[in-house]
Formats: sequence, structure tokens, C-alpha cells
Amino acid sequence: MFKIVDKKYLNSTVVMMKVFAPLVAAKAQPGQFVILRVDENGERIPLTVAGFDTKKGTVKIIFQIVGATTKCLEQKNVGDYICDFVGPLGNATNTKGLKRVCVVGGGVGCAIAFPVAEKLFNQGAKVTSIIGFRNKDLIILEKDFKKCSHKFFVTTDDGSYKIHGNVCMPLEEMLKNGERIDHIFAIGPLVMMKFVVMTAKKYNVPCTVSMNPIMIDGTGMCGCCRLLVDGQMKFACVDGPDFDGYKVDFDEMMIRNRIYNEFEKHKYKETCNLFKKETK
Repeated sequence: MFKIVDKKYLNSTVVMMKVFAPLVAAKAQPGQFVILRVDENGERIPLTVAGFDTKKGTVKIIFQIVGATTKCLEQKNVGDYICDFVGPLGNATNTKGLKRVCVVGGGVGCAIAFPVAEKLFNQGAKVTSIIGFRNKDLIILEKDFKKCSHKFFVTTDDGSYKIHGNVCMPLEEMLKNGERIDHIFAIGPLVMMKFVVMTAKKYNVPCTVSMNPIMIDGTGMCGCCRLLVDGQMKFACVDGPDFDGYKVDFDEMMIRNRIYNEFEKHKYKETCNLFKKETK
């Protein structure tokens, strides 16, 4: 059992928790993830390590309430326990030797992008961060990104805050103006990462993406997290989650990720109704 020691709502649908898991915290690195079960009857879900404190033995997770399991997790409070918390899994993000980088985060993907930006900043790289959201109310981690960025941009789809548009707009403007960027890291919705990669390709800038497909065991045994990379089948849990964005088949990945949409909507509604009955 793993104790929740901190909980905070970053916006109406995104929650940050710190979990006491000293063995995980001792080994965790940016880019890696954990697999948890809320209770013994729950499903296994992957959540990226959004931060860790080796001295306190805590691991930070940030999740969006989109399905039945994240709804159940959101109901937990400080002092409550999570049944399973396994990790760190996957490969850490490779940041060696990079001097001028751009980290692009979209929506809750910013929770994954932030520790990468922070690590690069602490290594002495010149970091440009671009984060994008649908509107102002959904923005998370703005102050955190500012602290570890030499240049920083925020975009909103509806223009309610800062730049009106998507993350590709400031990225393309910089590249078009000849600004030197050695590497781009893109983390967020699949369609966002696809277009960031397309933009990077136009200017021949390497681009790493973090993939989060359907996943069950996190050790390469179940095969659920398979994706096509350069025409070959890879497993996000053991071969990734980071991949060369130029080689990822995003269209195939988007189709696979929609397989359980209807079932998840039904289960989420069922779970919400259950919690409503319990609070009456």
C-alpha cells in the first residue's frame, strides 16, 4: 500500500498527487512512468513520473480525470492509500550533450514535459518551452516552466490567454527566423505531436516524442502498447516511451487509442453515478 501525502487540483480536471514510494523515488528519472492500481479490483494504468524527491521518498503524479480509474483515483485524499504503485518503468529521456533545446507540451502532457525541461535547464542547456491548452482555465504548471526556461510561450486555442493559436506557431516562427535549436521534445496529444514533428522536419531539427498508448503490464509481456516505428513494431513500455518522432506512425496510433472510447465513456458514467449515490 502506498500513502498519498499531498493532493492539489491544478485545474477543474487535472490533479497532482504525491505518493510515498521511496524505492520508486530512488530510481526515477524524467521520462519514466509508473503503473498503479487504485484498489485490488482496479485496472492497471500508466502515469508518467511528474517529479520525485529522493530525500522525502515521494513521487509526484499528475493525471486528468477522463475515465473510471482516474475518477476513482481523484476520490482519494491525503492519508489514503493506493493499492499498487510499480516503477520506475520505461527508459529515461536522453538529454546528454544537448545545448539548445525546445520543449513542447500540450494539455496534461505538460506534466511529462516539465521534468524534461527542468533536467535540461539544470544541465546548463538553453531551454525554450512552449505549452498549449484549449483555453486559459486549463493551463497548468505555467510558473514551473517559467523557472526553468530561457524563453517561454503559452498558446491557447481560443485566444483567451497569451498567443492565440497552437504550439506550432511560435515554434515555426523561431525556426523560420533562423533560431538555432539542436533538439525538440514534444509531449502531448497525438495530433499535437504529429504536427510538431511535421514542423521540425521542415527545418531538419531532430524531434523526440513521448508515447502513451493503451498499456496493461508495462513490462512488454502483454503487447497492448505496440506501435509502429519506422515500419517495425515496438512496445512503448520497454522500447520507449520516447521515440524518434520522424519514425512514429501517428495515424495508426490514433486509431488504436480510440478502440475503447465508447466502453470508457460508459464506465466513467457508471463510476460517477456510483460516487453520487455514496455521497447521498
